[in-house]
Amino acid sequence: MNDLSQPPKSPALPPWSRSVETLLAELNSTPAGLTGAEARNRLAQTGLNSLEAGKRVGWLPLFLGQFRSPIVLILLFATVVSAILQDWADAAIILAIVAGSALLSFAQEYSAANATEKLRSQIRVKATVLRDGTTLQAPAEEIVPGDVVLLSAGNLIPADGIILEAKDFFVSQAALTGETFPVEKAPGIVPEHVSLAERTNTVFMGASVRSGTARVVIVQTGKATAFGQISQRLQLRPPETEFEHGVRRLGYLLSEVTLLLVLAVFAVNVFFHKPVVDSLLFSLALAVGLTPQLLPAIININLARGAQRMAGTGVIVRRLAAIENFGSMDVLCTDKTGTLTEGVVRLDGALDASGQLSDTVLRLAGLNAHFQTGLANPLDDAIAAAAPSIADGVTKIDEIPYDFVRKRLSVIIDEGGGVAPLMITKGAFEGVLAVCNAAAEGDASAPLDDARRAALLARYVEWSGQGYRVLGVATVRCATPEHPCTYTRDDEQNMTFAGFLLFFDPPKAGVQQTVADLADLGVQLKMITGDNHLVAVHTAETIGLPITGVLTGAQINDMRDEALWQVAERSNLFCEVDPNEKERIILALKKTRHVVGYMGDGINDAPALHTADVGISVDTAVDVAKEAADFVLLRNDLSVLHEGILQGRRTFANTLKYVFMATSANFGNMFSVAGASLFLPFLPMLPKQILLINFLTDLPEMAIAGDNVDAEFVRQPRRWDIGFIRRFMLIFGPLSSLFDFITFAILLWLTRGNPAREALFHTGWFIESILSASLVVFVLRTRQPLLRSRPGRTMLAMTALVAAIVVALPFSPLAGILDFEPLRLSFLAAIAVIVATYLIGAELVKTWFYRQAGS
Repeated sequence: MNDLSQPPKSPALPPWSRSVETLLAELNSTPAGLTGAEARNRLAQTGLNSLEAGKRVGWLPLFLGQFRSPIVLILLFATVVSAILQDWADAAIILAIVAGSALLSFAQEYSAANATEKLRSQIRVKATVLRDGTTLQAPAEEIVPGDVVLLSAGNLIPADGIILEAKDFFVSQAALTGETFPVEKAPGIVPEHVSLAERTNTVFMGASVRSGTARVVIVQTGKATAFGQISQRLQLRPPETEFEHGVRRLGYLLSEVTLLLVLAVFAVNVFFHKPVVDSLLFSLALAVGLTPQLLPAIININLARGAQRMAGTGVIVRRLAAIENFGSMDVLCTDKTGTLTEGVVRLDGALDASGQLSDTVLRLAGLNAHFQTGLANPLDDAIAAAAPSIADGVTKIDEIPYDFVRKRLSVIIDEGGGVAPLMITKGAFEGVLAVCNAAAEGDASAPLDDARRAALLARYVEWSGQGYRVLGVATVRCATPEHPCTYTRDDEQNMTFAGFLLFFDPPKAGVQQTVADLADLGVQLKMITGDNHLVAVHTAETIGLPITGVLTGAQINDMRDEALWQVAERSNLFCEVDPNEKERIILALKKTRHVVGYMGDGINDAPALHTADVGISVDTAVDVAKEAADFVLLRNDLSVLHEGILQGRRTFANTLKYVFMATSANFGNMFSVAGASLFLPFLPMLPKQILLINFLTDLPEMAIAGDNVDAEFVRQPRRWDIGFIRRFMLIFGPLSSLFDFITFAILLWLTRGNPAREALFHTGWFIESILSASLVVFVLRTRQPLLRSRPGRTMLAMTALVAAIVVALPFSPLAGILDFEPLRLSFLAAIAVIVATYLIGAELVKTWFYRQAGS
């Protein structure tokens, strides 16, 4: 008896070269799996079954990550320099402000990251595992070596395992081996030195089950799996989203401007014999003010809050970076069944070849549905509901699983009485008719000549045009095989067409309104379905989707990629397509500069979900579809997408608000300080004061993530436009600087002859700088007139708090430490007039700017 308290030993031979009995003994496991206690012990030893090692968001790494910025590191170095020079006050203030900014960003990011992790946990992939002699659903990341897992069609394989039992078990493992078609897996022993593709008794993490069932014992998990080793070597990163690409380009733009300005300011100050250390600290402080160092935090907070809001509408976010893509999406491709239609399919009729109701055809379809072991689907459920208890006295011999090339499935049964085995084939009408050479006529059959074939096609066309999904049923008597379970696709020939199965799936209630709402949001809806074009056209007409073009899978196959790019953009109905053709359609639309979403829930949707900019699945989808998706809907309903798209656009809008603010008011203020340092006999602002400005303006900016967004901004898809941002910066940055230089002139005039001239100048400029930068956000956050757009309450409250702190600081005990002087009423009145004039000027320029921009 195995000692289950011991961890599994490393076998001398690889697992695929050992007998099942020996392997189980080496793993200290049994065919009935592990006990729950042993599984928990092994999980503690091996760690989570995850390529990321299952790390949760830790507070310490996240906090230390706030100091990764080169600018922050240089500031910390400057703090040490100040301390060495015994400038203790400046060193303490700079350190406190840097630490305060880091704490502020850390608190927001930590809260947002943990909230996101809780949402993701709702849709984790689970596996059916044997524990304590019973089957249960366990999170895939908690699978351990020695676990016995049950697999069926649609499952993702959670870890590397060896097959104990299998029946008609086909696996897609293209991600590891590059094989185009699913491969069959079965128990057995294979030689030690074979490739991954030749290990026919082994299943691998990252593969998915296409058909059949199997029982496997897990031998490797996490990074020890074949998939984990490959991913570690390649260090693959997910493809960059449209939004991430825009952020990167914006970073390049601001970094170039900042570097040039800071180097120039430092060089000029040194040239004019100003203190080198003060000039260095001043330049570094300018870099902090110029750099949108809050941008990563703002983006993360925006995304996390967007994910929480989307969860409230029934959309769970699996990949945060895709949220902005959701808002930018201008084409949504979707399957028909269950999305545009109810997905509750009913069998409306089983008819013979002449179009008459037939109990024989119903019985044949019922036997096929009863004995097939592939992916459960609504068509077989509808047949089973209409033909219960038809398998008495019948035994199954073999099965030829469904695939997306043949588009049919066959079962071979023994009806007893000494008659030859009967093959019953059910599937797409064209696929079934292609293997028939006769048609049933009562109890007999007749050759399938041109007239009979034309009559069958006419009935198919008529019913499809009425919105029915039509399947065909055919039979043939087979020779008894020498060895059981040896039937193949080649045996599907010379069959007799038995009849038709008519299914009806009515359009969803309210789907017409949903289609109209998506059009109002600027999102083109395109239907991609495996159904024939007649059914698809009928469905489109029923739901009010204007048909702009129809493409079939056969037509797509005959097209070069360049031709498909043009035709796909003009078409919105794609019919009779297989998984590879779905992927080609998505790629074609992306090539024509569309941000493409794809919604699917089946095995055949996984390639398209991977390829789309926005992959959308549903909570009831097969594992492989959910794993490939960026978003998972808790309801299989297009109406849920409407609010999800709006949330994506709101998230994008609030991120842009920070960008506009950073490239206008803040950038203008720092540019002004840099310019003033060139002609003033003293530094226009001390380094610690610049850092304090940066810290205080951060506070209301953190509230941007929860700000209200104007309705007109979310009516159309939005994308990054670096050229637009550059024009915005070149207009509003100089506008801010203009009023800054006016402030300098007035402050110099008011402080003439005053012995505390520098301190008063610093104090006045400090107050004006923060008030103007904080208040102008309310002008720039909207394209509407200021008073017509209501900002968020948190943003209003934080701005009011910062304004009160700024005005009070010169009169507080901290004034001496910060080198501030209390201001007379005339100073405060002048600052108030300057700020008010600046806001009015910004409002007027904003109106002109957007009129010139044409939007």
